[in-house]
Order: sequence, then structure tokens, then C-alpha cells
Amino acid sequence: MSEPFPSGSVSPGPVAFVLKGYPRLSETFIAQEIRGLEKRGLDIRIVSLRHPTDKTTHPIHAEIKAPVLYLPEYLGDEAGRVFRGWRRARRLPGYKAAFAAWRRDLARDRTANRIRRFGQACVLAAELPDEIERLHFHFLHTPASVTRYAAIMRGLPWSGSAHAKDIWTSPDWEISEKLTEADWVVTCTASGAAHLRSLAPSQEKVALQYHGLDLSRFSPPTARPVGPDGSDPGTPVTLVSVGRAVAKKGYDDLIDALSSLPDDLAWRLIHIGGGALTNDLAARAAAAGIADRIDWRGAQPQEEVLATLGRADLFVLASKIAGDGDRDGLPNVLMEAQSQRICVIATAVSAIPELISEGETGALVPPGDPPALAATLDRMIRDPARRAAMAEKGEARVRTAFDADHHLDDLATMFGLDPGPDKV
Repeated sequence: MSEPFPSGSVSPGPVAFVLKGYPRLSETFIAQEIRGLEKRGLDIRIVSLRHPTDKTTHPIHAEIKAPVLYLPEYLGDEAGRVFRGWRRARRLPGYKAAFAAWRRDLARDRTANRIRRFGQACVLAAELPDEIERLHFHFLHTPASVTRYAAIMRGLPWSGSAHAKDIWTSPDWEISEKLTEADWVVTCTASGAAHLRSLAPSQEKVALQYHGLDLSRFSPPTARPVGPDGSDPGTPVTLVSVGRAVAKKGYDDLIDALSSLPDDLAWRLIHIGGGALTNDLAARAAAAGIADRIDWRGAQPQEEVLATLGRADLFVLASKIAGDGDRDGLPNVLMEAQSQRICVIATAVSAIPELISEGETGALVPPGDPPALAATLDRMIRDPARRAAMAEKGEARVRTAFDADHHLDDLATMFGLDPGPDKV
């Protein structure tokens, strides 16, 4: 599924990965990548622009060996550290060039966030261990800016990974300049790759590399009986959705769709995920008269997600393009659900059709269309045999085409590694 990677300068030495926050429950794909590259021999140091806010972590976070450097989240909170970092950074050979680049950016983006990025970059450039040979960002907006300024100051090569919101909400001028200066950028969807290539100085700057799924953590499920059909209130069809309660996940559409289902159709929904809109969505469900059918469980560690999937009959995610342009890339939760042989209903937005074939490996509906979603939910809830057939084909596709181990071998070569047959 991945494409040949562009050639460019590579570095087998230590690499600093610049992340917006670490660890994060919603970014298992990043943790999976870091641990996979560590197993292939890459010496990684993690730089986080924010301290963690999740109360728990996934098991994979405990396996990651990389030490973590937390930069000042807000410059005023650690003013002394920022001042010392700036004093050291301004003596670096690339400081003047970095400052000039930042001034050009600030002229086009006069925001406090732009100022904070440069301050964080000064601290990073000052405190980065001398043995680091490359900087690598995850997300093309803030982390890439901090990476870029610090790399210029230190005279280091840099590269990165782009995902979803960062691709579609960053201004074209900024994306174009970052793609021009970076060695290479990988992204996890064909639609994202096409957009980035349209802004890049050459097609070879951007490579498509799916995250895939670490199938060793998602072993095949045991055989399960054919599920309920929604006719018995004592055995309702269990719907599960995993995702943050934010606009692009379309939970308002899902609630509207569920509220329009026939009253005699037996179902219950379990939602897993944090997010600022949780209370609003719960109130929406209450107003629609379906609050007693929805269990809002908040953010959960991966083992709890897996346990919940193991009891699910149907997985649903109603992603859409938010008002600010934010959208999903290819949500890992869809692959996780399919790996557990669960039928998936999703929307035909962004890269989701790259995973799901309508009517074969799952069901696709138009984004932002609650009536269409309701019709599909009604049909799939009532037809357990069809759910089972789609679930089987969906699992087969994930396990053959979205194996993270294969895609990580490709990414390892970008860092100058020979993945080899033995991964420690």
C-alpha cells in the first residue's frame, strides 16, 4: 500500500521527534511508530510541546525507551528558562537565518502562537543534545514550525509526518515553504499526499505511508455467534464508537440519526473518547430522548477499548469536514474495529474510502447526512448475517493490506536504517 520513498540525506544517528503532546491516548499511531522504529534500531529522543493531560496511558507507552524533553508550554510559565534558551540560541550559527524566517512568518501570521513557536524553538535548539543528527516532526503545523526554526539554528536536517488537521487547516504558503526546506515528508493518506504534492517543489518530497495496525496487539478474535437483530429489547444490538468529541467526528449527526430510528428497534451505543463537546452531545441526546441508550465512557486505555470492541456488534464513526476545514485522515479506530471482525459503518470522507469498500468491507454513507446514516444503521442493525459477512472481509483487508510492520520497514529506510529480519 505504501509508495517508494523519495531519496534524500538520511541519518542513522539519534533523531529527535517533535510532538505536540506526549503521551496521548488519541495518538496511538505515533506511539506505535516510535516503538516500531526503536525496535529497528533508531535512537529516538522525544520532544513534547505540551505536558500530558490524559490520566492514563496505553501499554505501548511503557515499552517506549525514548527519554522525553518537555518544552515550556507557555513562555511566561518558564520565563527564565526561555530567556536562557534564547541567549544560548542567539550564539548559534543559524540563529540569524532562523530569526529572519520567523519574522517573515510573523508578518503573515501575527498571533501569539507564532511567537510561542519561536520561543520553544530557542529552548529546543539550546537544550538539544549535541549527538542529535536529525529533527523529525509529527504534524505539519505547530510541531513543524518549532522543528524548522530549531533545525535552522542548529544546522540540522529535518523531516516529518503530516496527518489530517495539519494538512487541511494550515495555509498553503506555510506548507509550501516547509516542504521546500524539509528533506522529506510522509503522510498517511492518498488524499493528503495529493494535496501536499500540489504544494511541494517536487513530487518526490512527499511519500504516502499508511500507519497500518500493529497486528501483534490486535490478534484475531475468537469466533462469535451471529449477533442480535434489534428485535428483542433484552438483547439490544451494541454499537460502539471511538473518537474525540470534536466537530469533525460528526457525533451530532450520529445522535440525530439514532434519534430517528424506530422506537421498537433495540440498540445501545457505547462512546469512548474525551473531547470538549461531550457535555453538549450528552445534552443533545437527552433532548432527543435517547440518553438512556448511550454510555459516555470518556477516554480509555487500549486494553479497555479492545475489551469493548470484543462485545460490540457494530462500529460506527460519522466523520465529516468541520467548519474550519479540519477533518480525519484515516482513523486507526476503524482498522482496530475491523481487526476484531466487527462490521463498520463510516462516512465517505477524506481517506476512509481508501480502507472501506462500500457494501464489501463495510458500509459507507455521505458525511453530514443523518437521514442516510439512520437508514444504514436501521438496515445493518436488522441484518446480523450481512454484518458478519462484511466484518469477515473487513478483517481480511486490514490484515493483508494495513500491516504496520511492513509500512514501518519502509519508513525505517528513510532514517538510514536497514530494518533487517531481526527486530529487537
